Amino acid sequence: SLSTSPMSVTTSGTTPTESFTTTSGTTSSNFTTITATATTSEIVSTGSTSTSGPTATSSAVTISGSDSWWLCNCTNAICIEDDIIQLVPIICNPPPKPTCANGLSPVPVIDEDGCCWHWECDCYCTGWGDPHYMTFDGLYYSYQGNCTYVLVEEINKKVDNFGVYIDNYHCDTRDVVSCPRTIIVRHETQEVRIATVKPNTLQVEVTVNKQPVALPYKKFGVSIYESGINHVVEIPELKMNVTYNGLSFSIRMPYSLFGNNTHGQCGICNNNTADDCMLPNGNIAENCETMADHWQVYDPSKPQCSPGLNPTKAPSTPVQPCKESSICELLLGSVFEPCHSFVRPEKYYAACVFDSCVLPSLDLECSSLQVYAATCADQSVCIDWRSHTNGVCSYKCPSDKEYRACGPIKETTCKSSQQNETSTKYVEGCFCPNGTMLYDDAVDVCVKTCGCVGVDMIPREFGEKFTVDCQDCICLEGGNGIVCEPHVCAKQNKTSCDGEGFYEVNEVNSEDSCCPIVTCKCNTSLCTTKAPKCALGFEVQSHIPSGQCCPVYQCVPKRVCVHQNAEFLPNSSVFVDKCQNCFCTNEVNVSTQLNIISCEHIPCNTYCKPGYELQPVKGECCGRCVQTKCVIRTANNSNLILSPGEYKNDPYNNCTIYSCSNIHNQLISSTSEITCPAFSEETCKPGTITFLPNGCCKTCTPLDSPTPCSVRERKDFIVYKGCRSVDRVVMTECEGTCGTFSLYSAEANSMEHSCSCCRETRTTVRKAELKCPNGHRISHKYIYVESCSCQDTECSSSSQSRESQSTEENDKASTLNHIKRAISLTSK
Repeated sequence: SLSTSPMSVTTSGTTPTESFTTTSGTTSSNFTTITATATTSEIVSTGSTSTSGPTATSSAVTISGSDSWWLCNCTNAICIEDDIIQLVPIICNPPPKPTCANGLSPVPVIDEDGCCWHWECDCYCTGWGDPHYMTFDGLYYSYQGNCTYVLVEEINKKVDNFGVYIDNYHCDTRDVVSCPRTIIVRHETQEVRIATVKPNTLQVEVTVNKQPVALPYKKFGVSIYESGINHVVEIPELKMNVTYNGLSFSIRMPYSLFGNNTHGQCGICNNNTADDCMLPNGNIAENCETMADHWQVYDPSKPQCSPGLNPTKAPSTPVQPCKESSICELLLGSVFEPCHSFVRPEKYYAACVFDSCVLPSLDLECSSLQVYAATCADQSVCIDWRSHTNGVCSYKCPSDKEYRACGPIKETTCKSSQQNETSTKYVEGCFCPNGTMLYDDAVDVCVKTCGCVGVDMIPREFGEKFTVDCQDCICLEGGNGIVCEPHVCAKQNKTSCDGEGFYEVNEVNSEDSCCPIVTCKCNTSLCTTKAPKCALGFEVQSHIPSGQCCPVYQCVPKRVCVHQNAEFLPNSSVFVDKCQNCFCTNEVNVSTQLNIISCEHIPCNTYCKPGYELQPVKGECCGRCVQTKCVIRTANNSNLILSPGEYKNDPYNNCTIYSCSNIHNQLISSTSEITCPAFSEETCKPGTITFLPNGCCKTCTPLDSPTPCSVRERKDFIVYKGCRSVDRVVMTECEGTCGTFSLYSAEANSMEHSCSCCRETRTTVRKAELKCPNGHRISHKYIYVESCSCQDTECSSSSQSRESQSTEENDKASTLNHIKRAISLTSK
């Protein structure tokens, strides 16, 4: 029999406001009739070919008339009657392509029956810069909070402990703008953190449950791997992934699983921007900047953040008028023009201008270009833009890799499937050069042939033998690839290390680094003999005898001089004392083995001028000429030397007397002129004119003499032991003649003599103040004659002799007095 059964297929749209329905049917020439029996089923086709199908027993399934069911090859089976089954294939008509609010292309999604497909707008949220957000539905806003926030969570919890979060921080010194620092993905028992290592770079580190992990990582339904410059967290069960590269993030989620069931800073995924700024309580905020602040989560490292409270609206960041960076102009120019029809650049341009004006020193505008280029690559449009930024946004790769603006999302490796990659999406990053291949996701080594790569990260070819970590290995095809066994070393002759200071040591064998050579080494710190302490002028000299380790010491001369615990090099000055000039010679004292010190006394002046004597000076090397006598310049320009207390007449003028005194250790010289009393030769007896003993004043016998004995008064200085009276003193003396005669006595028949002399009859003692050469004053007593008279005296021969002697003594005394009087005259 022949039957036709039309079928319809309905395709849902991606938004609650639109639905896209397409209808496809089967043609009458494409159905098959099956006749069933009690034991087998026979398929009878009206077409040109017959197809054997699976056998079925009547006891397995009981089907009543008009029932239908799906077969695995998109065929609908209908039970007609009398064990006749009609097979109707599904024919799908392409559904109309919708427009996504986020500006991205919709993606085809297989229906639940697995036969036909429909369009959906994926939930795609991005963030970058300082920072800028694009919600799931394409609404753009900027937010400068520095807390940890919810990017996306489910409204109705269908997945256990699921959510994506972002940790922002202030990335400028003014704490005005913020940048993303960490992306956090939670799924069931795991928490994945991708954190920026260095601000404003693409360096990140990955931890799972706060423990660092190596990539690729796959555990408990979560996969983490690198894709170009990005690190990707993928949850295959949810068909979602999160990417982060240190500067930007993106979240892609299927609408079929998360449509109308998301909230957070990424908004609601429903292809409608009107409700993207929804608060946690379900209300819609006036703008997303206000909404974003309400999605704080607890972070122990940020006590200033308070989730659950109603924060005050953060002031908007003013953008000072500035000339935008020329890099931003690239977004609107020819470089990105191929992408303009797929993704509009205006929002990314606005973000770029904002970053270049607010933070011109951080080059954050590069992140706007990078995100836009990544979005274009997601839409299968390749933009090679970094080479147009004059090095500002350059990206450097390791020496064994090369940069590609449009590389594969998953790089082919020796361990991955060798099937051709059919994906038309791209990602920028560092890839193996042409002609090489990445060995494995976990072994980042580019190889020319797919052999083996061991722990030394060196590519090996199949069959290649090598040694690594002292294991003899071979690269084999299949199995674990590399098979190793311990390296066997050749036998060595045992070395005995006898002798002080020697010890055994394993040295690297240049021919076989795994088999060290046992040798004897010398370590002088093991020696027990210590170096002696040498005396000054000597130094320790050591030498190691041949075949020994420990040194032998001896003290040898240093060829220096030693004086007062100091060493002196040859030809250098040596201070012995200040009265000698000494230096160190090159001559060696045989007994002491030290160099000899040669000294010369400092030359001294030994000549002193007249009146000066050389006297030693304490603490000095040479004596000093000290004046000990007065040096007097006479009238004829000759020098007269007088000792203190000495008086002397001028050799050419007896009326001038020079004297020297020592007063308070000061030598004082003086010159005096003798003043003579009035003298007239007319009053003298002829032939009696003479000089007084001073040799200056004249005297004579007056014409009217004899003068009777009387007191004669005069004024003169008194000099006693070098001391002289301050003023002239009135002194008296007896002077005059007395009667002396001889008469003949007839009675006695002899000469009778009558003798008398002029003598003092009454005297007194007076005092006078004398001044001495040393400046002292003394009181001196002298005899003052009050009266004189002629007194008789014997005229015997003995008397005459005594008288003659007395007269001589009186003459001497008178002469001495005259000298004293002359000396004591007032100096001019």
